[in-house]
Formats: sequence, C-alpha cells, structure tokens
Amino acid sequence: MKKSTLILAATTALILAIVASVMILKYLKNRSTATSGEMVPVVVASHDLTFGSTLKSEMMKVVTYPTVSLPKGYYSIADSLIGQVTKVFLMENEPILASKLSSAGGGLSLTIPNSMRAASIQVDKISGVSGFVLPGDRVDVIASIEKRDGGKDEAVATTVLQNIEVLAAGEKTQQQGDKVIQVQSVTLLVDVAGAQTLALVSREAKLQLALRNPTDTDTATIASVTKSEIIAGKRQKETTKIVYVKPPETKVAPKKEQPKPVDNTVTVFKGGTSNTQTPSLSPVDTASAKKISK
Repeated sequence: MKKSTLILAATTALILAIVASVMILKYLKNRSTATSGEMVPVVVASHDLTFGSTLKSEMMKVVTYPTVSLPKGYYSIADSLIGQVTKVFLMENEPILASKLSSAGGGLSLTIPNSMRAASIQVDKISGVSGFVLPGDRVDVIASIEKRDGGKDEAVATTVLQNIEVLAAGEKTQQQGDKVIQVQSVTLLVDVAGAQTLALVSREAKLQLALRNPTDTDTATIASVTKSEIIAGKRQKETTKIVYVKPPETKVAPKKEQPKPVDNTVTVFKGGTSNTQTPSLSPVDTASAKKISK
C-alpha cells in the first residue's frame, strides 16, 4: 500500500474520532446539566380545580421543572398563593400561573353578566345526575316537597326553573347523622327571581337536576305532579277538550202561493138557448170572488 494512502486513511480516522469525541462531550454536558440540580420548584394543582376556587394549601403541591422548560408567570412557593382565586379551570399537575389567577378578586364574579346572579344549591350524587353535571351544561331544577292537603300529607314534585346554565360544580363529603355522604355543590346562573326561588326551595324541598341537551332551549308550562296522581296513573294537566258545535239552521222563507184564478164564467139560458159569457170583474168583485173560491 502506498504511503500517501496510509496517511490519508489515518487523517480521516483522526478527524472522525475528534468529531465523535466532541459530540459525546456535548451529550454528557447536557445530561449532567439536567441531572446536576439545575431544576426549579414550580407550584401546580394537586387535583382538578374549577374556576372561582379559593386556593388552599391542600389544593397545591410543588414539583421541579428544568430551567429550560419554566412556564412564564410560575410560582415556587405554595404558601404565597393561599387565598388567591382561580379564574380558569386547572387540571391536575397543571402549573398555577399568574395569568390564571384573578386580579379583581372573586374570579367567579367576573363571569356573571349584569342583572344576573350566581346561586349555589346542594344535591346528592344521584339527584345531581350522578356527577355528570359540568360547568357550561344546562339543567332544569325540580323540587319535591311534602304539603298538607285536606288534612293529609301529600308529596308534590314541580319544575321550578328551566334551561339554567351551570357555572360551577364540585363534590365534597358531609356528615349526615352517623354516615358520611358525598354532596355535590352546583352553582347556577339565574336572574334575581330565580335566586329567590332557589333560596326558598333549598330550605323547604329536596332538589334534583335534570340535564338538558345544550341545543334544547325551549321552556314549557309543566304542571306539578303528586304522589296520589302517580299511584292512580294520572297526571295533573290540562286536557284538550273537543267541542262539537251544531251549525245554525238556515231558515227557508216559505214560498208565496200564487192566487188561484177566479172563474167568472156564466151561462145565460134564454128562450131554450144557452149563452156562455165571461164578464170582466171590478176589484171589489175580484176580492169577493176569491173569498167564494176559498
């Protein structure tokens, strides 16, 4: 083999070795950067949070992010966020950023239109449509109440509100006697009259939500239903009555009878011969003739 060929091969191998060494060193440097403690603490949500939530320590946790992946507006100390209010939904492990907190206080209030109110009610998991009610859904509110009717107790169910938007929904545990139950708190967007209605029925009745199709915005007059009507298989509702009206009789004017012609023909016998004559009658004679003909 020629000397020049050997020199060229050695030079090429040396260059490749140098390039490989540089790449290996760069990889090791980046790896050491990622594992050498260059991580920053970031406050994230410990579980899913709805908007309008006032942050508490148990709602947050701290994880570490690499410096190159830090989100803008992050926080490193969870205690500094206690009492702040979220204005957006936060998923579990999502960073809590300054842009996701309300600067005006009470993030939920920012979503309420003028002349409307946010009113909350408590329903159990079953009456809350098994937890499927989510913010943005539309529901009807049905109240079931016991009342005295004619000296006896009667259960009545009535739809008190229709096509109501859900602003927020969440579950919590509550002590009921010697049992712990899951209670769902639902915040609804209503007008002033609707807020008063919810305040009354929340105190006097058991509430249940009926989930609507979002495209169904029609409301209707719905009659209340009682327990006795359900047992009897009847429903208190307005029945459609069909009334048959006999058309008025058409009175037909009686036909005017034409007067019978008056026969004023006379036969005159004279000298054994007869002569028939029809003399003309005067008006008086005509009237007399008519009477005679009748």
